[in-house]
Amino acid sequence: MTMWQPGMAVSADRLNDGPPTIVEATGFTIASGWDLNDFSMARAGSVVELNLYVHRSGTTLTITGTANLNDTLVGTVPAEWCPTRGTINGTWDDGTAEGGFVIGTDGIVTLRTSNGEAIVGDATSAGNGRNLRLHIVFIQ
Repeated sequence: MTMWQPGMAVSADRLNDGPPTIVEATGFTIASGWDLNDFSMARAGSVVELNLYVHRSGTTLTITGTANLNDTLVGTVPAEWCPTRGTINGTWDDGTAEGGFVIGTDGIVTLRTSNGEAIVGDATSAGNGRNLRLHIVFIQ
């Protein structure tokens, strides 16, 4: 990383030599009732991106009240990838439904809301469970 000093000229090389990007695709612990299709985490400096692709294999998650799910554990990220400044909100979708989730400083990923659609699971629907994509970016 360039340590800028008075009189240094700006160049493309100096502008593009930021911190390296670190990518991880292992270490996510999936919760019961879910299957992990794919996931990746990336870090550049103190910015973290988390992408999860999960399949609901447990019972169907139904809506309680207005677009509210009972808090449902999806899984846990490794400790070194957790937010450090409190709980962070992210979004999920499955192509039909969408909603919100949170990740805490403990790394626990929890679904919180849906736009009114139940999240169908395999346990009661003969293998037709929903595939959710969760995405979040935060500063550690």
